[in-house]
Amino acid sequence: MRFRKAAIVVLDGVGCGGAPDAAAFGDEGSDTLGHTAEAVGGLALPNFASLGLGNVSAIRGVAPAGSPRASWGRLREAAAGKDTTTGHWEIAGVVLRSAMPTYPHGFPADVMAEFSRIAGAEALGNRPASGTAILDELGAEHVATGRLIVYTSADSVFQIAAHEDVCPPDELYRVCREMRAVLQGPHAVGRVIARPFEGEQGHWQRTNRRRDFSREPDGVTILDALAQAGHATVSVGKIDDIFAHRSISESHHVLPNLECVDATIAALDALDTGLVFTNLIDFDMHFGHRNDPAGMAGALRDLDLRLPDLLAAAARDTILLFTADHGNDPTTPSTDHSREEVPLLVWTGGEGRPLGTRTTFADVAATLAENFGVAGIAAGTSFLADLPGNP
Repeated sequence: MRFRKAAIVVLDGVGCGGAPDAAAFGDEGSDTLGHTAEAVGGLALPNFASLGLGNVSAIRGVAPAGSPRASWGRLREAAAGKDTTTGHWEIAGVVLRSAMPTYPHGFPADVMAEFSRIAGAEALGNRPASGTAILDELGAEHVATGRLIVYTSADSVFQIAAHEDVCPPDELYRVCREMRAVLQGPHAVGRVIARPFEGEQGHWQRTNRRRDFSREPDGVTILDALAQAGHATVSVGKIDDIFAHRSISESHHVLPNLECVDATIAALDALDTGLVFTNLIDFDMHFGHRNDPAGMAGALRDLDLRLPDLLAAAARDTILLFTADHGNDPTTPSTDHSREEVPLLVWTGGEGRPLGTRTTFADVAATLAENFGVAGIAAGTSFLADLPGNP
């Protein structure tokens, strides 16, 4: 092994534009980083700039570095999708060749009949919607009747919202688990999502007790390959849910970005050999889906301030990768994910080198597979030989 430890930090929804097939997804011109920077008059990200973020993409306020501290490039998604599950699976080495099912007109009658049986009452909603807008529309009726709110989005998701005082989270999780068992075959959505909320009409707030019940990956992931070889596989954030808790030796299911940073640092400090896989959800959940470029910019600044701590935790024997799973441009009329290329920054302790535009996210998994000497990853091309540093 060149590096005994690895960490993947996914900035959920932080794309950098330029996907050649964006128009096919209705996302032509989307650029999460570029448009966020323009909307706020420029981003101040000195630590990310020193790694080479400005070399990846044109970002107002983030100048290209003359000698980037990280190797830099872009990843282009090969799979037919732009959702969280598809993106993370591809980062881990599994490329979906056919899109997961979506429901632009709501779920069919046979699926909803099963839901009514499991939940004990018919659903409210059953249509695509913004997660905050549908609470404004149906939250009061839900509280009055106890009927759960079902909705979807442009992604392959079956989402169930419930007020915690009406349907406690454990009961909501039960309904989600049973619906996960129902949603198989042609209705095998990527995720069944529990969306607990609290508050009152006009002041609804989604809580941090969200849970995702994912279908299992359709192939061998880098987590599977590492676990089989005896390496530790540590998940931070919602990574455990995205991979259906498969081949994960230790889980830190926290959600706010900075708590995930703390957990990543602690995991790297404790790790002897293996992978820490982290999702930072706030960019997507709180700002991309809510069309909030100022919030997006603030979250990027907050993460930039913590980069020195992450680099210090990875100071020896570690390959540290920053990337994303899709875009979520907060400046467009849409509140859905956007089909974009995503940044790739790889810190190994030496002066960075250009990695170009990679044709699949799976190059990340292929690189880690080569580093750890494990087999089974079916997609991707390793860039390990292009990286500086040899602990």
